[in-house]
Amino acid sequence: MTIAERPSLYLASTSPYRRALLSKLTENFQCIAPNTIETPRVGESAAALVQRLATEKAHAVASTLTSGLVIGSDQVAVFGKEIIGKPHTEEKACAQLRQFSGHAVQFLTGLAVVNAATGETQTTLDCFNVHFRTLTEAEIRCYVAREQPLDCAGSFKSEGLGICLFSKLAGDDPNSLIGLPLIKLLQLLRQAGRDLLLEP
Repeated sequence: MTIAERPSLYLASTSPYRRALLSKLTENFQCIAPNTIETPRVGESAAALVQRLATEKAHAVASTLTSGLVIGSDQVAVFGKEIIGKPHTEEKACAQLRQFSGHAVQFLTGLAVVNAATGETQTTLDCFNVHFRTLTEAEIRCYVAREQPLDCAGSFKSEGLGICLFSKLAGDDPNSLIGLPLIKLLQLLRQAGRDLLLEP
């Protein structure tokens, strides 16, 4: 397949974290804001929520195009049976980490790839468990002050100093913690006709 024949690649996101992850695989893509509403439905499970939102994001961007492959992704953190959002403030980040100390948090990431020309949609779900060690108040406050994880669900950045908070990570792809499970994404893209490994 020549460069001209390859379907263009789009990321339905403005997240700098997802953009950086996809950039590890290819520079040949464009980010487009999906402008979707991310409100959970009544009785909707966390797994159903992220799969629905990932698909809606990809379709929202695909509807503006005539061709190309559109990637949509959505993630939530689940502690107990509660969906954990982004803290936005230092105090809320510290409160989340106090909750998590000595416990496990599950991260669910929905992923969708939509062919804009045909509407063909592929979806998958990635699960990753983060086990926190027992944290002191000083460690919690020092971490939040140093890394400012205020826009991150779970109040940490696993790719940075956040690794100091954990006793164990359990899952197939640590990239999913940052918002884009690359192993499963590559599988969906191959099924859709693009093998990024074979591209110059």
